[in-house]
Amino acid sequence: MHLMMILIALAVAWWLRSACNQPQGSWNLRWGRSLFLFLFPPLLIFMTAIAILFMGPQGQMGGMYTGSVSYLLALISLAFFAISCIKLAFQGWQSVESARNCPLVNLGDRRARLLQTGALFAGQIGFWQPELVVSQGLVQTLSPDHLESVLAHEQGHHYYRDTFWFFWLGWVRSCTAWLPNTEVLWEELLALRELRADAYAALQVDPLVLAESLLLVVSSSPVLSEICCAALGSSGADRLEQRVEALLAPPEPTPEAQLQSWHGFLLAFLPLLTVIFHT
Repeated sequence: MHLMMILIALAVAWWLRSACNQPQGSWNLRWGRSLFLFLFPPLLIFMTAIAILFMGPQGQMGGMYTGSVSYLLALISLAFFAISCIKLAFQGWQSVESARNCPLVNLGDRRARLLQTGALFAGQIGFWQPELVVSQGLVQTLSPDHLESVLAHEQGHHYYRDTFWFFWLGWVRSCTAWLPNTEVLWEELLALRELRADAYAALQVDPLVLAESLLLVVSSSPVLSEICCAALGSSGADRLEQRVEALLAPPEPTPEAQLQSWHGFLLAFLPLLTVIFHT
């Protein structure tokens, strides 16, 4: 019976991920849909594994005997998830420690770590309380107005705690790379994250100046890993046109996540209810 639960969870997860197509609609609709398709399948698999682990390798469920094979599969899956999380956390910690070795500089009313490289880079590095890191090349190349627009964008990442939330989304990505459309949804979420930070910055600086800064920074090669890092050019050059068009168009509201938008995720916890039918 437990093996049947695993197969059902995998089938539903694969079917949902296969339903992914070209995103359309407003920012809010795209974000909600992409986040659901990205998170719900692995959450369903995760909850199924936890339910089987709680029920153990012995007993009956629905009149059918359970075996140790499904229990072992669930245990291996959860161990893989845990090891992946520890690995990413260690890589993130290394990025944070590397950033902390850079000297502190004052950029107007902001303090930042100065990266000794000629590449154009600005990003938030860390977890819940990230630090602003800028490159020497960025400070020397950009005009004060362009630099201020870049810093405003990075302040948007800090405001939305993007480094923290995308660390966990990155963990989900590493655990479910075998599911269809994982990379497609990941790239879409990265692009929407940047659009949100762009919109935040556009309320404080001239959107045209921000678009010009974006063209300069995205054309430069990335200098740091994306783990625990939210940088101006992290969505890549392939999304550049979309971001520039969004900056030049009338501003689109990016409301905070509402409680009702998370109701669909409650279905992923249904496997936990099967515990009460296990004897």
